[in-house]
Amino acid sequence: MKGRTQELRDIPGQQFDLCVIGGGATGSACALDARLRGIKTVLFEAGDFAGATSSAATKIIHGGVRYLEEAIKNADLQEYHVLVRALHERICMLENAPHLTRKLEFLVPSYSWIDAAYLDIGLKLYDWLAGSGRRISPSKFLSQQETLARMPGLNQKGLIGSVAYADGQFDDARYNLALVQSFAQAGGNALNHASVIDFLRDKDNRVNGVLVKDLLSQNTFTVNAKTIVNATGPFSDSIRQLATPSLHKRMRPSKGAHILLPLDIFPTDNALLIPKTEDGRVLFAIPWGGRLLVGTTDEEVAPDAELVVTRADVEYLLRHLNHYLARAVTPDEIVSGFAGARPLVSSENKADTKTLARDDVIEVDPLSGLISIMGGKWTTHRAMAEDTIHRVQQALGVPQTESMTHNHLLYGSEGFTDDYWKKLCQEYSLSQNTAHHLSSKFGTAAEQVLALGKENAALMGPILEGGEAIRAEVIYSVRHEMAYTIEDVLARRIGMQFYSWRDSIKAAPVVGSLIAEELRWSVPEADAAVKQYIEKIDYLLDSAGLSRNRPA
Repeated sequence: MKGRTQELRDIPGQQFDLCVIGGGATGSACALDARLRGIKTVLFEAGDFAGATSSAATKIIHGGVRYLEEAIKNADLQEYHVLVRALHERICMLENAPHLTRKLEFLVPSYSWIDAAYLDIGLKLYDWLAGSGRRISPSKFLSQQETLARMPGLNQKGLIGSVAYADGQFDDARYNLALVQSFAQAGGNALNHASVIDFLRDKDNRVNGVLVKDLLSQNTFTVNAKTIVNATGPFSDSIRQLATPSLHKRMRPSKGAHILLPLDIFPTDNALLIPKTEDGRVLFAIPWGGRLLVGTTDEEVAPDAELVVTRADVEYLLRHLNHYLARAVTPDEIVSGFAGARPLVSSENKADTKTLARDDVIEVDPLSGLISIMGGKWTTHRAMAEDTIHRVQQALGVPQTESMTHNHLLYGSEGFTDDYWKKLCQEYSLSQNTAHHLSSKFGTAAEQVLALGKENAALMGPILEGGEAIRAEVIYSVRHEMAYTIEDVLARRIGMQFYSWRDSIKAAPVVGSLIAEELRWSVPEADAAVKQYIEKIDYLLDSAGLSRNRPA
């Protein structure tokens, strides 16, 4: 991927076939699909790629067990459609980015034989809907002994066993970046920290370009585009109404909050699914990145709501998790957390966001011509993009061609194998932990990261003493992945912010100095960036009711 400076030279004034607004999962997938069909495309993201909703997922590639129950109980065809589509799409995600994904088995503990039978039948249907050619592995009932062998930390009182089924897991932020990098590799133009602030229009008042503000330099420029796709997730209404102010709002964002705990609190290679909380939600406790990821809540919020983990979120998540654990977890054991907004589309028949389907809607505004893709979920991002680009081709008046993304290996996947990390150990004298970290974040592009270390040996040093991440990752992220802020690096490129808030505070001065040297910041600019980042993490700790000074 080209650097921001080069893209700022290349993009302004060009004539594109398509402009995609929104660099999250759906927008990046739309841009990639379009470019692979030969459509000249530019992608703009107001924040960082995956900087909002698309890095705040539960990290699961799944059909959605809850959607199956809703579809059956309520004879809801919309829920059924979401489920089946996602079950088919999860295989594409697993196969197209093997370094960022893995199969994961989920256990649903059973404390009554009636519940066990109900779950077993339901998950057999889940398997069947996936289709024999798209099934990961069949569901099965596990005895109490088998369940506790896999999850020794479970509450044993009344436990009769569990039902196990398989879905997938992924690194959402890195997957999003792989989509953007694949798009750029295919000849697309992309720019983050660049906000679309207005539209250009033809004599009939139809949109035919955008006015963009580079939020880093505050400069503005225009870009002409024959078609424009709005893929801004929870913020879709603001772009829709920028194009046509009279349009009614359609989004009902729902906040999802997650906390992360040390994995030794509940050591397991499998995921725990809590099928129903007191208010009818589903809760997960999942091993992810050396931590136990627990989430999610579901609370309707305004599009501009502050999305942080609160004391109430912590209390809710731990209260329900502790019901299933042999040893209760306390808030001071939390090491990190995150919250994001799900882009739910309103339904006249459903008043509660937790009952809204995760289906997607494509709207073509008859007045402005703006194409908006709304709703959906991470697992169906590719299929959503495929449908959207079909509409784009209709708008362009060109023959519809097939999507090429079904089996398109994403950036970093070419030549990747499960034991690729061993090659890194052998050729670059890395520790196993660092080799695993680099291969799981960058895939085969890890060798490009390590090439920087050959040029400058100091970059092979760890960001934090004893940590897995190395300094070369920071430079690579700035040069080749458009990282600009400390948070861009620690949250989405390396993942340290999700691993430990307090580690991130310690790492901030190191990362800040590396970025400053690369981008030629002054000392005051670098100091201000570090101070701003640490203040943000302190605020996240305060919001969750956690001590700033507790060891990581």
